[in-house]
Amino acid sequence: MLSVKHLLGIKELTVTDIEQIFKTADNFKQVLQRQIKKVPTLRDTTVANIFFENSTRTRLSFELAEKRLGADVVNFSASGSSVSKGETLIDTVNNILAMKVDMVVMRHSASGAPWFLAQHIDASIINAGDGTNEHPTQALLDAYSIREKLGSLKGKRVTIIGDIMHSRVALSNIFCLLKLGAEVTVSGPPTLIPKHVASLGVKVEYNVKKALENCDVANVLRIQLERQHKPLFSTLREYSLYYGVNRQMLDSLKKEIIIMHPGPINRGVELNSDVADSKQSIILDQVENGVAIRMAVIYLLSGKREVE
Repeated sequence: MLSVKHLLGIKELTVTDIEQIFKTADNFKQVLQRQIKKVPTLRDTTVANIFFENSTRTRLSFELAEKRLGADVVNFSASGSSVSKGETLIDTVNNILAMKVDMVVMRHSASGAPWFLAQHIDASIINAGDGTNEHPTQALLDAYSIREKLGSLKGKRVTIIGDIMHSRVALSNIFCLLKLGAEVTVSGPPTLIPKHVASLGVKVEYNVKKALENCDVANVLRIQLERQHKPLFSTLREYSLYYGVNRQMLDSLKKEIIIMHPGPINRGVELNSDVADSKQSIILDQVENGVAIRMAVIYLLSGKREVE
């Protein structure tokens, strides 16, 4: 059992909560290696995936995790729904809950939407990304993937590179990594790094090459053009030239670091293919671990006692 009813953000989790999620995910990874990859743990539970923003990886990962646990799954997309006719968030969710849904997984473009909803409904809520605020399960799977590769996060140096300002992945990663004892540096164009970010306990390094020289793990983020309301750098080509991670840059480090990316990758912009597909990359491990982590979170929030 976790100390919280909802997974709204990493800030609300204790270190014990995170360690329990990781331990439970270890068990579910073993389940996922079996010939029959399902357990009937949540056979009496209904989970609604409510996505008010487009998503592929996160939505599919949650849906697969829920079905692997034996839950009944309801998928809701805002496009083509009554939301487009003016229905409010609470009315939408209450109508879904009237169908006896036990848990809600929600992605929303408005920062704070899951917190707002948690004050008005009884079902457990999992934040699958809210605006530019948090994306807690992504941070958990990222930290879990580093732990799997390096054994521990304590004292490990992690650099997060790219669009820090608009990234909910960056914020959740910072909270999670610092809780687990890692040292965190953010790097990228000054226009994409919030001025207050150092107050969170991270270092700021605008020179990507220097940031890579002083890290064990590089988590490279996508440039989120859809969230930028004014130009924050000249061109994508210029961004790739000064802030993109390429093979030549990695070879010059004289050490091997781990490369991560939450996806989707803009190949040739923040990350070249010869890096994304290299043996240093654990991007596909992140995808695999995402299912196990989300199974663990759903299972622990459901209050069930045993993994069958």
